[in-house]
Amino acid sequence: MKLIVSLIKRKWVKWVFVVGLLTLGFFTVIYISVFLGAFGKLPTKQDLSSIKQSEATQLLDTEGRLIGKYYIYDRQPLAFADFPKHLIDALVATEDVRFYEHDGVDNVSLLRVFVKSIILRDRSAGGGSTITLQLAKNLFGRKDYAMFSMLINKFKEAIIAKRIEDIYSKNDILTMYFNTVPFPDNTYGIESASRKFFNKPAIDLNYSEAATLIGTLKATSYYNPRLHADRSESRRNVVFQQMQKYGYLSQDEVDSLRTQELLINYKSFNHDVGLAPYFREAVKKELAAILDTLKKSNGEAYDLYRDGLVVYTTLDSTMQAYAEKATKEHLTSLQIMHEKSFGNYAPWQNEKVVNAALKNLPVYQKYKQAGLTESQILDSLSTKRKTELFGWEGDTIQNISVIDSLKHYQKFLSTGMLSVEPQTGAIRAYVGGIDYRFFKYDHVSQSERQVGSTFKPFVYTAAIEDGMKPCTYFSLSAVTYTDYDNWTPTNSDAKEEDPYLNYNLETALSQSVNTIAVKVLNKVGIEKVVQQVEKMGIDKELPKEPSLALGVAEINLKDLTGAYVSYVNNGKPVKPYAITKIEDKHGHVIASFKPEIAEEAAYSDYTREVMLQMMQSTVNSGTAARLRSSYNLKNAIAGKTGTTQNNKDGWFVGVTPKLVTVTWVGNDNHRIGFKSTSIGQGANSALPIFAKFYQKLNADKQFNNITKSHFEKPSQEVLDDLDCEPEKRDGFFKRLFGGSNKEKKFNRK
Repeated sequence: MKLIVSLIKRKWVKWVFVVGLLTLGFFTVIYISVFLGAFGKLPTKQDLSSIKQSEATQLLDTEGRLIGKYYIYDRQPLAFADFPKHLIDALVATEDVRFYEHDGVDNVSLLRVFVKSIILRDRSAGGGSTITLQLAKNLFGRKDYAMFSMLINKFKEAIIAKRIEDIYSKNDILTMYFNTVPFPDNTYGIESASRKFFNKPAIDLNYSEAATLIGTLKATSYYNPRLHADRSESRRNVVFQQMQKYGYLSQDEVDSLRTQELLINYKSFNHDVGLAPYFREAVKKELAAILDTLKKSNGEAYDLYRDGLVVYTTLDSTMQAYAEKATKEHLTSLQIMHEKSFGNYAPWQNEKVVNAALKNLPVYQKYKQAGLTESQILDSLSTKRKTELFGWEGDTIQNISVIDSLKHYQKFLSTGMLSVEPQTGAIRAYVGGIDYRFFKYDHVSQSERQVGSTFKPFVYTAAIEDGMKPCTYFSLSAVTYTDYDNWTPTNSDAKEEDPYLNYNLETALSQSVNTIAVKVLNKVGIEKVVQQVEKMGIDKELPKEPSLALGVAEINLKDLTGAYVSYVNNGKPVKPYAITKIEDKHGHVIASFKPEIAEEAAYSDYTREVMLQMMQSTVNSGTAARLRSSYNLKNAIAGKTGTTQNNKDGWFVGVTPKLVTVTWVGNDNHRIGFKSTSIGQGANSALPIFAKFYQKLNADKQFNNITKSHFEKPSQEVLDDLDCEPEKRDGFFKRLFGGSNKEKKFNRK
C-alpha cells in the first residue's frame, strides 16, 4: 500500500495516468462520434437485415456451362451448403480461429495483438481482425478521414460487426463473407475465384485449391497464383499448418498435401479475353435492348451489371473452342503467306494508304478539332511510346509511334465465322475477329462485305424456281453487255478461251464460272433474282445490275448464313439467334425467345434438292474439292467458295445437314487485298477454317450426330433432271452458222 501511495506521488506516474485518461477519453469521444454518425451514417440492423450486393450476370452456353459474365465486381453468390467443409476450416484456421466464440470483435485477439505488437514489438503477432470485421469492410468499404482514418474505420467496422452478429447466424456470416471477399485479379466471392483460377465450382475445390484461395486473402496481389506460383504455394502450405495447429488436419495429412504441386486452370472472364469475346459483346448489346423493355416487380429497371441475372445462350463452348483454334491455326500460316507475297511493296506501308487510314483515326480527328495543323498532328502521331502489339507468334511491347502502330495493324487479315443449327438458327460458334483486345470490330454482326461467288447459288435458285432445267447449257464465252457501259465479265479459268464449250448448270456452279452466272441472271431477270433473295431472308437494297450475279452486293455474314440455312431447312430461311432465356437471380424466367423461322418456304422442294446436289458437286469435284483431297473430309457437305474483285474478300459456305457454317477472310482496310488469286481465293483463304473446324468436330465423338448426318435422298425426278453430261461442245454447223454472241442487252425483268 505504501508502495502504491509512493508511486502516485511521483510526477511521472501522474503524467502517465493523465495521458492514459486523455487517451482513453479521446478514443471514447471518437467511438461515440462514430456511433452517433458524425463520420457518416452507420447501417442500422434493419439496413443490415436486407443487405443487397451487386452480382455478376452469368452467361451460360447451351449445356449450362459458364462462358462469361457482365459485372462491375466479379461476384457470384452461393448458399452455405455450397461451401466444402475443408474450405470453411481453412478460412477459420487462417483468418479467425475464435470465430465461433466471439461476437464480431475478438477482444482476446486484440489484447494479444496489443501486448505482442506494441509492448513486445513482435511483428509476427498477426492482426486482431475477425471474419465479421472483414465482412463489414467488404460490405461497406473504407473512407478517408485524414490522419485518423484507420481508427475511425476500425470503430465503424467494429460497430457494424456487432450488429451483424446480432442479426445473422455464424453460417450466414460465413456465407456473406465468402460471397463478398476479394480474391486476386479483381474477383469477388469464392465461386468466381474458383471458376477463374481452377475452372470449377467452389463445391468441387480440393484441399490444395481451397487452401490456395484462402491463402491469397492475406495479400491478393502478392499471393496471386497466376502471377506468383511459388509464393502462392508457400502461402498455401502455411494454411495447411494452421489447419493442423487447430485440429482440422493431422500432421500426416499436412505432410502429404504439402507435396502436391500447385496447378491452376485459369479461365479469365475479362470482357476482352477468354472464350467467345465477340459473341459475349454481341449478346451484351442485345441484352441492353431487351432489358430496356423489362421491369422488376417493384417497377425498377434491371441492371445487367448488378442484378445477378442468368442468361442462357445457344453457343456450344466446345464447338466455339474448336472454331477459335481452327481460325488461329489457319490465319497464322495465311498471314505469313500474305506478307511474303508483297515483299518490299506491302500496301500497308504505302504512304497514300497509310495517310488515308490515319485521317480516320479518332486521335487524328481529336487533334484536328483542337485546331492543330497537319504538320503538328503528324509530329504528335510520330512520338514514340511503349505499346503492346498483337502478333500471332505472341504479343510484344515495343517503343513505337501511332503511325508505326497503324502500319503494324493494317497488315493483319481479319475474319468472321458463324455456325448455326439450320433447323432453329441457334448459333453454335461465333468468331467475330482475330483478337478482341486489339480488333474490336465484329465481322459477324457489324460488317457488310461483298460476298463474291457465294451469291451465285441464289441466282441459280431463282433460275431453277423459274423453270430452268439443271441440264440447260450455257457457253463459257465472254459477252459484252452494251447497256451497262460495255461491261464484259470474264473467268479466271483458261477454258474461257474456248468459245464453243458449254457447261450445264451443275458444272457452271461447281466450277464457279462467272460468264455463265451472269448469263443465267440475264435469262431469269434481275428482278426475279432480287425477289428470290428477299424470300431467303436478305432484306436489303441490292444493286440491280448484271454484276449482282458475281456478288458485288455487300451482305452481313449473319444474313448470308440465315439464307443458306434454307437449303437444309425445308426451304425456310432463319434468323440466327443467341439467347434462349433470361432468369433473375432467384431463378424466375423474365424473358424467353424462340427461333425466328420463315413461315413459308422460299422455293420448292424440287429447287432445294437440285441446289443441294449442285453444291455437293462444288465440294466433290469443284472449287471446294480440297475439302476432300487436302483435308480428307468424308462428311456430307455442300458448299460454295467466293472471291471478290481484286481479291479483297475470301468466302466459304459449308452446308451440312445439321450445321451451316460461313467463313470470311479479308482486311479491314478495303484498300488492301490479297496479292494474288491463288492466295486470296475463298478456297485458300476461308475454306481451310471450315475444314480445320470440321476435322476437330470429327475427332470428337460427342458431335457424331452432326458429323455423321446425311442429306436426304433426292427425288427420282431431280436425279433424272441432273443426269446429263457436265459439258458439251458446239457442233460444226453451230460453230459455222451460230453467229456472234459477243454483244447483247441485259434482261432487267
